[in-house]
Amino acid sequence: MTIVGGVGTGIGVYTFIYAKGASYLTNNPEACTNCHVMQSHYDAWLKSSHRSVATCNSCHTPHNFFGKYSTKALNGFHHSLAMTLGDFHEPIQISERNRAITESTCRSCHQDVVQMIDRGHPGGSDMSCIRCHSNVGHALGK
Repeated sequence: MTIVGGVGTGIGVYTFIYAKGASYLTNNPEACTNCHVMQSHYDAWLKSSHRSVATCNSCHTPHNFFGKYSTKALNGFHHSLAMTLGDFHEPIQISERNRAITESTCRSCHQDVVQMIDRGHPGGSDMSCIRCHSNVGHALGK
């Protein structure tokens, strides 16, 4: 069992180093480009107005310690599994869970505007910022 544990630990350490695992613990947006499918999103973010006020984590993870790192761990697991198996959609697609996190962030950062819009539309709470503004943070093709 010691050999199996050693091999497992070795593979885990190698994978963490090879995949630049420590970079995912930071707020550095360049960490997202460790996966080639994110390069175009990163390049577009560099040209966006959000670049000066938000990183990837600002919009795509909850704003509390547990929520942020549990989301990063869950996404990291799913992303690494998809990349390892070659089972990922290009362009990358946002999950419903991550869509809800991003929507919540939009509503939080732009609270004054969102409240005015919600009041002006019947059923305003059903409106979605990212449905109409899906390319705001990283407008692809621009």
